[in-house]
Amino acid sequence: MFVDVAFPISQYQVFTYKIPKQFAKIASVGVRVRAPIGKRVLPGIVVRITKETSFTGKIKNISEVIDETPIIDESLWKLIQWISKYYMTPLGKAATVIPANLSVKYKPQEQWMVQVEQQNVSSINLAKSAPAQANVLSKLSEYKKSVPITKFNKLVASPLTVCKSLEKKGLAKLYKEVSTPTANNFEFDPIHKEIHFSDTQTIAVNKIEKYIKEKKHNGMLLHGVTGSGKTEVYIKIAQEIFKKGKSIIILLPEIALTPQIAGRFRAVFGDKVGLWHSKLTGAARAFTWTNICNGNYKVVVGARSAIFAPLLNLGLIVVDEEQETSYKQEAPDPRYHARDVALMRGKLQRAAVLLVSATPSLESYYNQIMGKLDYCYLPNRFNNAEYPTVTVVDMIKEPEETGKIGQIFSSSLQQKIEQRLKNKEQIILLQNRRGYAPIYRCRDCGEMLICPTCSIPLTYHRVGENLQCHFCGYLQTEIPQQCSHCKSSNLVLSGTGTQKVEDVICDTFSEAMVARLDMDTTRSGKMLTTTLKKFKDGKIDILLGTQMIAKGLDFDNVTLVGVINADTGLFLPDFRSGERSFQLIYQASGRSGRRKKQGEVVIQTYNADNPVIRYAARLDLKKYYNIMIGERKELNYPPFNWLAKTEFTGTKKRTVEKTANTIRNSFQKKFKGLEILGPAWCYRERLRGKYRMQIVFKSSKELDPNGSKLHQYLQNNLLDKKIGSGVKINIDIDPVSLL
Repeated sequence: MFVDVAFPISQYQVFTYKIPKQFAKIASVGVRVRAPIGKRVLPGIVVRITKETSFTGKIKNISEVIDETPIIDESLWKLIQWISKYYMTPLGKAATVIPANLSVKYKPQEQWMVQVEQQNVSSINLAKSAPAQANVLSKLSEYKKSVPITKFNKLVASPLTVCKSLEKKGLAKLYKEVSTPTANNFEFDPIHKEIHFSDTQTIAVNKIEKYIKEKKHNGMLLHGVTGSGKTEVYIKIAQEIFKKGKSIIILLPEIALTPQIAGRFRAVFGDKVGLWHSKLTGAARAFTWTNICNGNYKVVVGARSAIFAPLLNLGLIVVDEEQETSYKQEAPDPRYHARDVALMRGKLQRAAVLLVSATPSLESYYNQIMGKLDYCYLPNRFNNAEYPTVTVVDMIKEPEETGKIGQIFSSSLQQKIEQRLKNKEQIILLQNRRGYAPIYRCRDCGEMLICPTCSIPLTYHRVGENLQCHFCGYLQTEIPQQCSHCKSSNLVLSGTGTQKVEDVICDTFSEAMVARLDMDTTRSGKMLTTTLKKFKDGKIDILLGTQMIAKGLDFDNVTLVGVINADTGLFLPDFRSGERSFQLIYQASGRSGRRKKQGEVVIQTYNADNPVIRYAARLDLKKYYNIMIGERKELNYPPFNWLAKTEFTGTKKRTVEKTANTIRNSFQKKFKGLEILGPAWCYRERLRGKYRMQIVFKSSKELDPNGSKLHQYLQNNLLDKKIGSGVKINIDIDPVSLL
């Protein structure tokens, strides 16, 4: 017997091996093995088993079978094959979407538990004869139930020995309990809500159920204004799928959304819900994967990688906030988009796919217009809640009216915050830039402090007193006092990040309870969940953060949202910059006034006449999307074409440029409808020590309906190209950014 094995390497071929007798019964498609390749022994995945092989060279044996049973089923394997083909990624690398270092044989650890025997507590005085036992017994008596003996690690040197002595005297009871790794740091307690559907929600549920009943597998877009009850609708649909014995995947773009959504699903589905995302511990990941494979979890809530959860009998996939670019894996290979993978998995497993958003991606919005996606719209806020009133503050005119220059808060926003605090209502403030100040520059010569490995400015962080690169992670702890270019000591901080805003809030509203949520404060799941719980319980008055707080969150008492600087990201040289800015402002505005009290939104901008700001302030999505559709059509960008980006990277600038130009000059004749841009230096020319050039390919969907011509052209002109050492080529199909 022979097996073909795919390895996570940059080759598109598979390798053939013999199956030793001891592995003959357990080797099957979908199991991981270790096998020699060159001088190394690498993990790979079995993709085919045959009795014969056409390979005539020396065939080696596989070294080890890692799994006794396959970690993926046939449909997941078909999905991986599709990813390999569509995203032009070697099969072995495509298979890396399945997490490494997991085993379906995982068994949770056991831990010692101890419980006081209440009737005997006062019968013996241990204080003199055994003080350690007396200390533990005294502390143990405070607990009404059994606790892990690790509770006493700081109290005595050997708590297990002490507890065993107490057990011999009849004062305590010891036993072992399975220690189940959990994701509790990322969950709210079950959030029970009594839901009475509105007429529009009922119509939506009926329409989605009809779509599912008709077994359409092209996907449906559930589009509803912020606060319209989209989550309640898809929970109801999930309940109906669950009753039929089928399983469900709920994809979320931000880990910040996980606690609240998980709490909602736990209230409905109990312990059948599992969480899956990058911040789980290794033990929790192994435990969760095992329970998914065994069928113990019927609902998986998680980030983009949760789309590969090996759920049995999959019936529904929900992609919430489907417009978010975080669903796209930028690196490493495969550079897949979880939304598109979800649509393909739905087709392969005949499962319904719901794309959900208040601000759909332009591609999804256009696809429903063209009939490629079924469509369901919720036009009204739930429970007759009113839309927030929106005020746009022109920060250019603000100094003329107030006489104050360089203010972070306009007088309008400051007054509204004061009023909300007086009314015991809550405020969300959005500043989509972390750190204290994004630029540290010389006022005399203009020189900025730049990351030594990236061509971008270092961001000053007041917390920790350092300069950081937000791309490569470079950290500089010594703050220069002199310009390296002109030796001037006239150095200033420019721009505003969340830390600076937090300082101003604390100074201005000294009695308010303030919390900040950004990448710096949410490195642990516990901190994230604790902050959101406190805000939900009313223990925090003002929640400040980056885009992670701008979408999906639902808090009853938030009546004011302030967008500190609506211009952030607005003028980036990318065809999606306007779309992203509009969606962020619109989504953030939707956090306000979601219940009985009408909310307000204050948008601060230096570009009040910009169409993005103007239509976002009006909450007029249809008008702005129609403008975008016209622009995209004129410029030949998605959704009117297929887009691919080839990126050349290397440590030597001249070599990268020469390689990119050489390959560009070698391209075969273009087919009709193909447009090639570049090579050109990327907007961020150097990242992580490597220079970057790109060539962009645009292929008309009218002349290339399924993108096959573009794929074939890329395969012929790029995949087999021999390039010099020191330069790497990355192909990105359907890129979400050209930066």
